[in-house]
Amino acid sequence: MKENFGLYLILTDPVSGYEAAAKAAVECGVRYLQLRMKNTPREQVAATALALRDITKNTQTRFIVNDDLTVAIESDADGIHLGQADLSVEEARSTWSVPGKIFGLSTHSLEQALLAAEAAPDYIGVGPVHPTPTKADADPALGAAEVGRIIGQSPLTAVAIGGINAQNLPGLLEAGAQNYCVVSAVNAATDPAAAIRALQKIWERHVF
Repeated sequence: MKENFGLYLILTDPVSGYEAAAKAAVECGVRYLQLRMKNTPREQVAATALALRDITKNTQTRFIVNDDLTVAIESDADGIHLGQADLSVEEARSTWSVPGKIFGLSTHSLEQALLAAEAAPDYIGVGPVHPTPTKADADPALGAAEVGRIIGQSPLTAVAIGGINAQNLPGLLEAGAQNYCVVSAVNAATDPAAAIRALQKIWERHVF
């Protein structure tokens, strides 16, 4: 059954600090909070993951680690998000066989989204919707209409990602997305809770 939760937040260099942004996410009831720290010493990533695990533990916010399975295991995260070039979902599940852990997978086309169903991740990311400055090696932008089409054809819970903000979120929701991921729209905000609530209000107006 597809989940419908709205905002999925990735934390990458938040101007308010990782812990403050994570606390804001928990306060606002964000369902998924992912830690993505590219080109950062592993010790720093691991320490940040442990801090965010403490903040999210026993809350409704699920803490996800990007890419690094060992950090996810060591921090007892709720799950891991994998890219197309990372460890496969099957391999990650085999290594981390703790019941209830969440496995997400990035997809960048209808073909990848349909193939993902065979691996049965708990959710897929679909995008990028728009050009995004947060990934140097980002795939070509798909556009809201194509992302909506992919989401509609996938049997899995799907999260639209890539360049999403308060200005273009309404059009994305109208195109068929229900769950959406943001990075800069919250990480660049000095008041992350206010930025999160603004996005949540847009989602509530369009989905309910």
